[in-house]
Parts: sequence; structure tokens; C-alpha cells
Amino acid sequence: MSVNRLASGGLVDRETPIGFTFDGRPLTGLAGDTLASALVANGIRLVGRSFKYHRPRGIVSAGPEEPNALVEKGRGAYREPNTRATTIELYPGLDVASQNRWPSLRFDVQALGQLASPVLGAGFYYKTFMWPAALWEKLYEPAIRRAAGLGRLSGAPDPDTYEKAYAFCDLLVVGAGPAGLAAALTAGRAGARVILLEQDFALGGRLLSDDLEIDGLPGPVWVREAEAELAALPNVRILTRTAAFGLYDGEIGAVERLTDHLAVAPAGLPRQRLWTIVPARTVLAAGALERPVVFGGNDRPGIMLASAMRTYVRRFAALPGRQVAVFTTTDDGWRTAAAFAAAGAPVAAVIDARRDVAPTVRALAGDAPVYLGARVLDAVGGQALTGIEVIGDHGRRRIAVDGLAVSGGFNPDVAIATHLGHKPRWADEIAAFVMNDMPANVFIAGAAAGRFTLAEALADGARLGAEAARAIGRATVDQPAWRASDETFAVAPLFHVEGGRGKAFVDLQNDVTDKDVAQSVREGFVSVEHLKRYTTLGMATDQGRTSSVNGLAILASLTGRSIHETGSTRARPPHGPVAIGAFAGLHTGTHFKPTRLTASHGWAKEQGAVFVEAGQWLRAQWFPRPGETDWLESVTREVQAVRSGVGICDVSTLGKIALAGPDVGAFLDRVYCNTFSTLPVGKARYGLMLREDGFVMDDGTTARLGEDEWVLSTTTVNAGKVMQHLAFCHQVLWPELDVQMVSVTEQWAQFAVAGPRSRDLLQRLFGAGTDLSNAAFPYLACRAFPLGPTTARLFRLSFSGELAYEIAVPAGYGDALVRALMEAGRDLGVTPYGTEALAVMRVEKGHVAGAELNGQTVARDLGLGRMMSRKKDYVGRLMAEREALSDPARPTLVGLKPTVAGVRLRAGAHFLPLGAATTAENDQGYMTSTAFSPTLGHWIGLGLLANGPQRLGEEIRAYDPVRGGDVVVEVVNPVFVDPEGARLHG
Repeated sequence: MSVNRLASGGLVDRETPIGFTFDGRPLTGLAGDTLASALVANGIRLVGRSFKYHRPRGIVSAGPEEPNALVEKGRGAYREPNTRATTIELYPGLDVASQNRWPSLRFDVQALGQLASPVLGAGFYYKTFMWPAALWEKLYEPAIRRAAGLGRLSGAPDPDTYEKAYAFCDLLVVGAGPAGLAAALTAGRAGARVILLEQDFALGGRLLSDDLEIDGLPGPVWVREAEAELAALPNVRILTRTAAFGLYDGEIGAVERLTDHLAVAPAGLPRQRLWTIVPARTVLAAGALERPVVFGGNDRPGIMLASAMRTYVRRFAALPGRQVAVFTTTDDGWRTAAAFAAAGAPVAAVIDARRDVAPTVRALAGDAPVYLGARVLDAVGGQALTGIEVIGDHGRRRIAVDGLAVSGGFNPDVAIATHLGHKPRWADEIAAFVMNDMPANVFIAGAAAGRFTLAEALADGARLGAEAARAIGRATVDQPAWRASDETFAVAPLFHVEGGRGKAFVDLQNDVTDKDVAQSVREGFVSVEHLKRYTTLGMATDQGRTSSVNGLAILASLTGRSIHETGSTRARPPHGPVAIGAFAGLHTGTHFKPTRLTASHGWAKEQGAVFVEAGQWLRAQWFPRPGETDWLESVTREVQAVRSGVGICDVSTLGKIALAGPDVGAFLDRVYCNTFSTLPVGKARYGLMLREDGFVMDDGTTARLGEDEWVLSTTTVNAGKVMQHLAFCHQVLWPELDVQMVSVTEQWAQFAVAGPRSRDLLQRLFGAGTDLSNAAFPYLACRAFPLGPTTARLFRLSFSGELAYEIAVPAGYGDALVRALMEAGRDLGVTPYGTEALAVMRVEKGHVAGAELNGQTVARDLGLGRMMSRKKDYVGRLMAEREALSDPARPTLVGLKPTVAGVRLRAGAHFLPLGAATTAENDQGYMTSTAFSPTLGHWIGLGLLANGPQRLGEEIRAYDPVRGGDVVVEVVNPVFVDPEGARLHG
């Protein structure tokens, strides 16, 4: 039996022992334990070290507000740091380790840092490590990084899976304590669709820990019956181990832990499930969190919240101490003394800051010494509490204790209610913040509303449950009136006991002391938000659950304001830690960005293609042949084949948007800088699209296949972005235009057929009945032709600068088409080519692409200024005329070639005048794209150079310090091959 396990009582299963390890030490707990309760039962008090000073720390709470007992759970890729021991369910083989210590928990070398605590106060990092500057990267930053953080990440990919789910209900109840259960029972009995969330693995809240009765039944028994009834109702769903973390517009976010409590997760079951719940009404019944008191040495292991000690004794049958005192300002603290007495454990003293306590409350202490009007001034001890110093009307007294239960009041858990901007107000009568107004259709009940007795909680829940049922039309609703144990609630505000010798901690997790708050005030940080950020109070993983109100109270006292005048910080979701994997769900890896395959992918794979990710697509990059030793050899062959014969490239990934309606021409005039309303049927036109700020967004062609049939193309990477832009322009800017549009990128397979023999190949494919002569089908023509069992669209377009076409068929015919093209061109030497050869030919031809359309260039930079119409308005026109964007000295598109043959050019190299120093002041632009030109036999490049068109023939430096490049290049026309366009129009 564990040393501090009570012989009887509790809600644990004594027939099911569970083995686990803590820091490699084998221990035993019971089914129904949390890790924290099992550690308490085994007499382990020291569980961690504090963040900044590495002071010894013990368990403080019994729930998710725990600031101290953070552990590393699991090993290897499954290791999870900063997990609260108070929320980990015990399971066989659980392996946890303390953190933030070296070499061991009991002997932590970094605890010597406490000696430097006088200079490590709030904001010390803003004032130190400033000199000498040279030591920042060499000494200060590495040292800070080693010391920073709590716990260790595994560094390995997360091996668990997560999923998302959605639910809709008439009533969502957050919290399954007495108020939540009452609301769910009332609404559920009336037939409302109810979802009940409880972050614990057991329903009941404080009914599991307090000596309370409902309708004559002990609290745990009543909970079991209520749970059984709810589980039997088909319209009620109970989600245990599920924490609501955020209130959004009409939605609640929650995370359900599915396998965190299992030694071995069943195959296929995700670790956690992220819920998006859309309720008609929500009842927040999350209860209240007990507040500690700030006094000297209040972080000693053995000091706990009074309600937490009571939970360990009554629910888990674990004794947190053998000689415990109670320090309270509330009636509730006395109930902890009664719980210890009922368990047969002596109570060393009850210290109440109030001078007047009701006789019925006073009787809860039994025979224990009582000190009214007294306060704990200091707690003493090292790695465990050994005594307290009490000051009061009796003078100063030291009491030997190994445990101290502290109750400084209760803070209603209102954080989620504030997520939409609603603010709480300070209520003097309960010395706590409560909600002033609530979001629409969100209500608050029980202790979360500042109504702390059991009777009030049950009445609140029943009323709100009945109102929810009536709201959905249930005319007859039975509103129960449960009989509850008599309780009193009274509190006297006491946040800080001054005068102690030891450090008095406000925020236990971030080691923020009362002196840090005072320093913040001295330095002018008197706003609550400034205090939070300057001292880091409330910024740890517990989000200030046990520290924020005490910090605000001390701030108010130091500035001579009331807490109401001081205000509170704003809570933001998530309310508790949520694994990033849960937010992602199944959207990871290729599930996050599904790989799209073109219709010819299978055929290209058969040809041995090397593939590359292009946007969301997997495209053939090049097609190596036997004997070719590297990619450049393959690409060079492909380019030469196209330039001398005919090649085929899959261009299906280019965005395709179909448009229809009588106003398409007018609409395109407004989104493109050049004119499209004059485009005749059967023709295509190149277009340039600008953002509202005048910079280039995208380019592409638009073809008019019929009077009311248009197809707009985009670059691969911007397909979704352009569709979104067009939809915005139509729906928001010009809704009066009669235009319909839909993305058809995946519906069509499209192939470029390029080279001087491309017409011969297509003529064979379509047959003698189709006239593809230059006169019948000139450059920029487009038309639909019958092709076998389908209809093909043919466009006379060229990205390579050669005689070229693009042929499109419904995607289901794409594989058949590419095979037919290859067969028809077999004796013509038809060659498949990939994106690398395509890029080489576009650089040779001076076409701009993604490297030039980078969001930082305007039309004039790209040599496309003449496309900007002066006869119409369009998106970006006015902004593009800004002085800085029309400055002729802006970097402008030019071609570049090395002055020494064979020298390689690299994209990203910066342009400098010959002989100029390599400084930013002399930077005149940069190389955007480079390629080895098989046509010219040397490397070439495109770049943006200041005053570029006026500098043709000039020699400059292409300086690349990252890769050690420093090349002299000549500025030339960006069109390297066939500048007259004879091949294009052939």
C-alpha cells in the first residue's frame, strides 16, 4: 500500500493497482487515480523546478489550473513536455519525468541561479546583455536559449493521428458539475438535443470531493444516477475528457482526448478529436477556481489549494500531509479541516484572516487550534514544507506542519465567456470577477456565475435547461427542484500578506513575485496589459488561472485604485493548451496539400519521368534517357528536340476559369490592364492582371471560343488566388455585371505541342478534314474540333517561341490523347519535355514567369508598360501611376550573358557596377532567372536592372556572396532567340 493512501474511502478502485514510473522510480497507484493523486499517495512532494529560479516545487491544485506539476510524459517520439500531472489519468506503464532540472530533481545545479535573483527581476532581459554587442551572438543568446523553456520536445515527427468532428445541438453544456448536470437533465428530459462536455474523466465536479447530498443521496451516488439517466436518453451526448477551449461566432471549439489515458491505443483510433460545436444555446457551467494567497515562501512543496487537498482526501483517498494547517479567508477552507478530521488526520491549526466566523463554520475545525484575525507570514522549509510563521492578535508564532491548505477565495471561470470581447466586472460581495453581460445565446450558471452554494448551482442549471427546452418549442417542461445540503459561503478579500522574509510568488509558473509587480509600477507599467507583458504574469501555460487576480489586486493597491478601476486582462482562445496536431487534424503531409496528378501522370511515369512539385501538382520535370548522366544533359536534349522538330509538354496545371454571360468582356476589361471586350470569337489574347496596389498579380491568356464562351488561363501557382480575386471583384465591386464563372482546371487535360513540326503532328491527329494552315488557323487562334469520341479545344499559343499549339480535351481523355500524340509523331521524332526544358525555352524567349511575377514588380518593370490601357479603368490603374512605380530608374527586365563563355550564372546574384564596392548602396538589381541555353551554347539570364533598357551592351558584375559567385555579365535584350518572332508565326 502507498505510504499516504487512506485505508478506506475515495472513488478509486482498490482492486486494480497500476504500476507507473516517475523519474525512473517504479511506483504504484490505483485505477481512478490521476498522476498527481498517485504521487500524493506515494508521499512524493517534490515534482518539479520553477522556471526562472529553479526553486523546488510541489503539486498545488487538483485540476487544469495546476502551475507547478508539469512533467514530460512518454518517451521517444511520443514524449510530450509540460503535461499537467493533475490531468493525466493513471494507466499501466505510464512513464513520466520531471523537467527543468539537471542533473536530477533533488540536486539541480541551476538552482544556484537563485543567488543572482536580486538582478533577475521583472524586465531584466530588457536592460541587460546590451554590452558589449559582440557578445550577443557568441555568449548571451546561446546561454539564454539553453536556459529558456520548460521541458524538451522529442524532435521527431508526431506519430499520433488527430481528427476533426462537427456537431449541432439545441443546448451545449460546458462542465458537468452540479449546475451542468442539472441543465443537461432538465433539457434532456424535455427532448432537447443536448451535448454535455466535461474535461475530467468523471462527471460530477465538486460533488466527487465534497461531503454533500442531493435529495438525500451522497453526491457521488446522485452523479452516477444522473449520468445513467443521461446516457439512456437518445437525444443526449456525453463527452468526457473533453475541454472547451474557445468561443467563436456561433461556435464552441473543444478538444476530446481519446487515447491519452490508454497504455496502448486501438488501431485506427486518433489520439485527440477537435470538435466544432454549433449550439442554439450554450450554458457555461465550468465552476470556479480557488485562489491562493501571496505570502513569503508560498511556493514550498506541501502548500496546496484547500479544495485540492480536500479532493485528494475525499475523491482519491490520498493524504497530502500528516500534519496539515489551513490558512483561509473563506468558509470553504474550513471544510478542508473537516475532511482531514474525518480521515483521521490531525489538523495542526486553522488560521482565518477574518475575526468573525459563523459558529457552524467554526465547528468544522473540531478540536484543532483556531487563530482568527491571523495570517501566515512565512512558510519555511527546503524541498518540503516544515513549518509556517503565523502573525495575528496573539503575536507571532511558528507552527510545525508538513502541509498547508490555502483558500483565498474563488474566481468564477469566465474566460470562455470573454472570448468575443465581453468584459467581466468586479463583484465586491464575492471578491471576484463575474460576467457583466454575455454573448448572444450564451448563459452562465452556478459557481461560474458567482453563485457558489450547491442549491444555487442546481437551481441555475434547472432554470437554464428549462429555458433552452422552451426556446425550441417544448411547451411542457418539468423544472426540477432538487433538495441540496445546506451550505454557507462567505469570503473576506485577502490577496497579499506583506512583511514576510521569503520570496512571495504571485505567478508560480513564471516565478513572478510581489516585488516584480512593485517594480513594474515604479517603472510606469501600471496598465494591466503592460504589467502582464513586462513581468510575464499570467503568460505561462496556466494562463494566470491562479495568479491573475492576485496580481491585479497588488497592482491596484500599489496604484491607489480599486480592482474595478484597475480592470482585467482579456482572455483569448485557446483557454487551455491544445496540441497543434489537433488543430491540423488529418490535414497533414499530403493530406494537408493533396498532390494533384495530371491525366498524363501514369504515361509520364512509364517514360521514366522525374517529377517535381509545382503548386499543388506533381509535374514531369524532365525525361531522362539511358546513357544520360545528369539532368542538364536530358534537358538540353529536350530543348534541342523542340527547337528542331516537335515536343509535347503537359500544361494541364495552368489554371483554367470558364466565364459566361453578356458582361464578360466588360468584366475582363476591369480586371486586366489591357482590353478584352474587343476580342473576337475564335481568338485568344495575352493579359496582365494587377493587384489593387498596382503591382502585377498574374498573367495568362484568355480565349473566346464562342459568343458567350470564354476561357481564362492563369499561372499554376496563382490559379486559386486569381479565382478568389475574380469572385471578389464580381461579388463585391461589380455585382451588377451579368457574369458567371467556375474553375475548370481539373476538368481539362491540356498539352503544349511545340516545334517547327507541331502543325504536321496535329494535322495527322485531326485528319485531312481539319485545316490548320497558317491562313486558316493563325497565331492566337482558338477553336473546338471533333476528335474521336470527344471534342478538343485547340489554341495557337506559344510559351517556347516556336510554332506551337495547346490542345485540351476533357480530363478523362488526357491519357489517351498523349499516347495518340506520341504515336502520330513517332516518325517525326516527337519528344516529351518537362518543366525544366519549358523554363529554359521561356528564358531564351524572354518570357516572364514566377521569378519575375514575384509581387514586387509592376508592368513597366517587365517591359509590359504598353499593355496598360489609358482608355479605360481597371484594378490597380491609379496606384500603378504612383511616382515611385513609374520612375524610369526602377529595376527593369533585361537579358544577361557572361562575358566569358562557359561561366555559369545563378539566380539571386546582385548587380553592381564594375569596380564598385560590394555594399547595399551600390546594389542595382538582381538576377531573377538563369538557364543554360542549348540554342546559344552558354548560360543566359533574365534580371531586373536599374535603368535596364538604356544600358544594353554595358558590362556589370553579378555578385553572389552566398555561393561565392562574382561574374562579369553583359546587359542584352531579354529576347535571346528569334527576336523577330518569325518562328512563332511560321
